[in-house]
Amino acid sequence: FGRAIMRAMAQTPRFIGSEIYRRSRYGGKHPLAIPRVSLVIDLCRALGWLPDDIYIDSPVATPDQLARYHDPGYIAAVQACEAAQKTTDDCRARYGLGVNGNPVFGEIFRRPATACGATLHAAGLLNDGGIVYSPAGGTHHGRPARASGFCYFNDPVLGILAFLDQGLGRIAYLDIDAHHGDGGEDAFAADPRVLTVSVHEAGRWPGTGLDCDPGNNRYNFPVPEGFNDAEFDYLLEAAILPLVDGFGPEAIILQAELLE
Repeated sequence: FGRAIMRAMAQTPRFIGSEIYRRSRYGGKHPLAIPRVSLVIDLCRALGWLPDDIYIDSPVATPDQLARYHDPGYIAAVQACEAAQKTTDDCRARYGLGVNGNPVFGEIFRRPATACGATLHAAGLLNDGGIVYSPAGGTHHGRPARASGFCYFNDPVLGILAFLDQGLGRIAYLDIDAHHGDGGEDAFAADPRVLTVSVHEAGRWPGTGLDCDPGNNRYNFPVPEGFNDAEFDYLLEAAILPLVDGFGPEAIILQAELLE
């Protein structure tokens, strides 16, 4: 595992971004009102970390690409909400659109579809190995036919499926978001080709992830509030890296988006 990482790091990394995040807002009081992705891009450029030759403008995932995991009726409903700039009682009840932190906003379809397009493009680029950064990725709560936790589509799941479709047989998904990586875990709960590891704050919505299922390569590490760098380093060296090393993945997806 360590040698594979060194080989990947020896290649020039690539970075996928988009200007859609600069002008798109979930709403003034929403936790995602801050233009985080565009700020990350601007900071990386200001520090000289992001030369033009490694920057890639993200494609937008098509409905057919999204349908590899998501229900076509749900995809059409998200598109309809963007076109009308409003939801319906049926969409609220059936798909969670316009409720529970999943508002209808100007780019309700195009923005998450762009994040998914970046992840799918990254999976294609990684056919030749290497590392790809996608700061807009990580929408790990999205369900096949329902918005959840500010996530309308699930780009990590689509990325894992793309790797599997390309013929890879062992994928490691490491989720270190403050929230439990429930969407990815549930999508691959019974698939031995995918190792899912979630490190998250215990008790934080939407789930605690207290269970581990070694038979299906599923591991959860709920940690206390205030968990610090030294503690994380111990967990990484004592548990996470041995799990990943023992699994021997052909590709790794790291989801590291933190909302707070």
